[in-house]
Amino acid sequence: MGCAVILFPVLPILFIFLFFLQNNSIKTSKYNFFTFLPLNLFEQFQRIANAYFLFLLILQLIPQISSLAWFTTVVPLVLVLAVSGVKDAIDDFVRSILLTCTLDLSVCVQADLLLLSSSEPHSLTYIETAELDGETNLKVKQALTVTAELGEDLQKLTEFNGEVKCEAPNNKLDKFTGTLTLRGEKYALDNEKMLLRGCTIRNTEWCFGLVIYAGPDTKLMQNSGKTTFKRTSIDRLMNVLVLVIFAFLALMCLILAIGNGIWEYDKGYYFQVYLPWAEGVNSASYSGFLMFWSYVIILNTVVPISLYVSVEIIRLGNSFYIDWDRKMYYPLNDTPAQARTTTLNEELGQIKYIFSDKTGTLTQNIMCFNKCSINGKSYGDVYDMSGQRIEINENTEKVDFSYNQLADPKFAFYDHSLVEAVKLSDVPTHRFFRLLSLCHTVMPEEKKEGNLVYQAQSPDEGALVTAARNFGFVFRARTPETITIVEMGETKIYKLLAILDFNNVRKRMSVIVRSPEGDLTLYCKGADTILYELLHSSCDTLKEETTEHLNEFAGEGLRTLVVAYKNLDEDYFQEWIRRHHEASTALEGREDKLSELYEEIEKDLMLLGATAIEDKLQDGVPQTIETLAKANIKIWVLTGDKQETAMNIGYSCNLLNDDMEDVFIIEGSTSDDVLNELRNARKKMKPDSFLDSDEINIQFEKSSKKPKIIPDEQANGVYGLVITGHSLAYALEGNLELELVRTACLCKVVICCRVTPLQKAQVVELVKKYKKAVTLAIGDGANDVSMIKTAHIGVGISGQEGMQAVLSSDFSFAQFRYLQRLLLVHGRWSYIRMCKFLKYFFYKNFAFTLVHFWYGFFSGFSAQTVYDEWFITLYNLVYTSLPVLGMSLFDQDVDDRWSMLFPQLYVPGQQNLYFNKTVFVKCMLQGIYSSLILFFIPYGAMYNTMRSDGKAIADYQSFALMAQTCLLIVVSVQIGLDTSYWTVVNQFFIWGSLSVYFAITFTMYSDGMYLIFTASFPFIGTARNTLSQPNVWLAIFLSITLCVLPVVGFRFLKAQLKPTPSDKVRRYLIKPEILCSRTRRLRRTSTRRSGYAFSHQHGFGALIMSGRNMRPKSPFLATSIKSGPEKPVSWFGLI
Repeated sequence: MGCAVILFPVLPILFIFLFFLQNNSIKTSKYNFFTFLPLNLFEQFQRIANAYFLFLLILQLIPQISSLAWFTTVVPLVLVLAVSGVKDAIDDFVRSILLTCTLDLSVCVQADLLLLSSSEPHSLTYIETAELDGETNLKVKQALTVTAELGEDLQKLTEFNGEVKCEAPNNKLDKFTGTLTLRGEKYALDNEKMLLRGCTIRNTEWCFGLVIYAGPDTKLMQNSGKTTFKRTSIDRLMNVLVLVIFAFLALMCLILAIGNGIWEYDKGYYFQVYLPWAEGVNSASYSGFLMFWSYVIILNTVVPISLYVSVEIIRLGNSFYIDWDRKMYYPLNDTPAQARTTTLNEELGQIKYIFSDKTGTLTQNIMCFNKCSINGKSYGDVYDMSGQRIEINENTEKVDFSYNQLADPKFAFYDHSLVEAVKLSDVPTHRFFRLLSLCHTVMPEEKKEGNLVYQAQSPDEGALVTAARNFGFVFRARTPETITIVEMGETKIYKLLAILDFNNVRKRMSVIVRSPEGDLTLYCKGADTILYELLHSSCDTLKEETTEHLNEFAGEGLRTLVVAYKNLDEDYFQEWIRRHHEASTALEGREDKLSELYEEIEKDLMLLGATAIEDKLQDGVPQTIETLAKANIKIWVLTGDKQETAMNIGYSCNLLNDDMEDVFIIEGSTSDDVLNELRNARKKMKPDSFLDSDEINIQFEKSSKKPKIIPDEQANGVYGLVITGHSLAYALEGNLELELVRTACLCKVVICCRVTPLQKAQVVELVKKYKKAVTLAIGDGANDVSMIKTAHIGVGISGQEGMQAVLSSDFSFAQFRYLQRLLLVHGRWSYIRMCKFLKYFFYKNFAFTLVHFWYGFFSGFSAQTVYDEWFITLYNLVYTSLPVLGMSLFDQDVDDRWSMLFPQLYVPGQQNLYFNKTVFVKCMLQGIYSSLILFFIPYGAMYNTMRSDGKAIADYQSFALMAQTCLLIVVSVQIGLDTSYWTVVNQFFIWGSLSVYFAITFTMYSDGMYLIFTASFPFIGTARNTLSQPNVWLAIFLSITLCVLPVVGFRFLKAQLKPTPSDKVRRYLIKPEILCSRTRRLRRTSTRRSGYAFSHQHGFGALIMSGRNMRPKSPFLATSIKSGPEKPVSWFGLI
């Protein structure tokens, strides 16, 4: 392990700010002023076509072989590079930001700091790590005692001089190893004394720290990965196709060059008086060699440079559609959808795997007290006058808590019967809410009297305490020895005698308190599977009733918890607390001894009821997941949360359900255990996959350097997979990764919990490595940046965890539900439009260019062009550019409503059916066929033809005009056949292009143009002489018919015999009421209940009881709230 040494005094706060501004900057941009030009040109010339046009430019500088001026290639090439470069620069500027650390404690820490001192007792500091691991529960950090003495004394801090030796920068968020040497003494440093970049300071007025890692060395940035140049699968395919076209071009040029050599040897040699050889040409073979390069220049339009300009314009236009989509606009925080890059649009129509964060992405990260069961009665549902349960919506009347001056105005509850029970002083109900107000580790903060803010170790605890607060049992303050509660307007102080803390084994917590009346009571809450074993036998009937309610709550995806109590005997408790003190101070076996004591006293509990908390999903998440699943998209959830929480959300949002054959849980603690669990899961899903005859087994037994792709496999049912971060670390090792990806990809849903940001990226990379599929990663926090950068498409959600994910993303919006519209509408349309564009573009240019090839056989292979030079110049630039752009920007096979209603329309994009090598070959063959028609029909029509007045029109210029007119009308008809959605713009572009062609043709071939520019416009009078003949128009009509008829016939038969999903949807009319029907409410029926609703780590009980986190101030007086004004007291540091 490397070692970094930091040796400098802590500087005054102002100087620290200046230091950070200059030394802690993090650039997330891909370019800077000096690297933009070389890097961008390098990326652009990775497109083989751009390199090809550069090669053409060099050829055109050679006079012996150049048949066109050099600027005909230079100008388009420079234009293409400039347009693409400007677009890339704007994209990089918009999607990146220079992050400069200002150390604003109310926001987040911006460097990895060693905590020196803070405003809290014993220099404790409370932090939230949502940006790092997605958790919003509070965590505690504590400074060394030797540095805590520095306090906020700037003089002492300035004079502080120590040496820190620590490990080299790394990506391990949960580990730090180092030592601090101060005044000759050496002190151990660990992760509990570090404040990492990205964490948010809570309940702390101030703190001082020593910067250990800054900028890209911070653990957060070490987990973020590098910004890579993303290219779509169509881009990669186009590179391959361009190589194929180059080979085809070389073959054509070779054939024509050989033909020229033979012709010159056999015929041209004897006609040098009339057709002299060029200067320097002294043999037929050398003439053929030069003609090869001449034809390379003439036939280069088979890959026109305008292709890439058009592609960029199409992508830019489709990006604007995303930005302008009002259905993806979130009005609550004024956030529109944004395409942060314009190069990946069509890839959105090919997604097969989605990797999603949980906290803040699927959920709102807000816990709400939804329902409860008290003494066998369920509360939370609303019924009408006939006793029928009604669905709660925004119009449902809320419970009025105005009688409670300390109620939280944001809290909403709809069952009025529960409030009535509280007001009627129902004993079980009062005891229930008294338990919720006492049994917790929440810290209150009261900046103004009556304005309470709870800082909870987990959102679940905060929701329960808030519920008790609104129903009249207000948790007001705490000290190490007391808890102050306002019960129905009367302030009471309970003596806190013990906290039996929560951990992952106990799955419960208890408190022992003495009431003002002197009663000793143990209050306990925890998982039903645990607490049911601890209940008194007299609770059996109540337990059955409560179990029914728990099943109902769990069926709605709520997080459930059971609550119970026990009255304690004074003598027994005094003896128990003595033994508890001995156990808590034992040097050996402390945890085991305490656990035995906890088990002893938590027996024969009396059941009170159960709570049901809703971990609020974002609006539309279950429906979105169901829709995406119908589109054959697999969703993997990668979260830093614990397994229980992740699975609860999985059931809540319909990722997991009881209809699945099985949900495999991989939690092995060794490499062998993980391997066995994965293999057992795969054996159940697909037993045949272990046979020697299995295709994948055979493929991977062969030694090959080529990357091995695992084809899609089908399981014998629907399965889910849950794997923990510890087991995932083993599964990602080289010898297990293949087993992991095979097993996981057989499952419909995969949930990875307790994963680090780097593991998220590794999982995405694993799927990219072994599956021929397009991946999408979506998240809202800095801990998601790495996987967002790794996936083919990265989507950032503007959530509560900052803007790091958005800044690193390719697309962003405010709610997860917009993902279905991004993929099923914009993504699918972009993919279809791009595929149609490429098919048409290659077709029209093959048809245009190959006419030159056939003409070579009738012109002595002399590299003479068929068309007028002005037509060649304007063909792709003016005559055919706008119609294809119109189709590529406005075309829709079905509208957005149908795209959302029929997610199966998305599947062809995943399978890349609309444009692939096979489709390209078909376009190529169609272009060859059309070029034959477009050459030989005009040739036959012109051969030895006479005008009606006896004059001949069988000349080169008339033939050229007829051939180019046929070509332009044919490709215009073809674009009409390819257009599914007609707009005024499409009509204007197609008819306008034809009109412009004839207007330019008659103008350029007029007498006036010839007299002004004689050398440039030699086709004088050709248009009016040729296009006035009926037989010419008959030949044009025949050419159009022969070119288009096979296409129409093939498409008709294909739509009847092998229709696409779009054909099927268009064939059957959809009733309007179906499209407007309400989306059904998704409910699941499940016997599975969440184990508990506590924190993600060991509780704060010991910390609270020790008093180290308390300020030495007096608690509230034990008087009624109505008796007079009280001084607001906060036992937690104010931010």
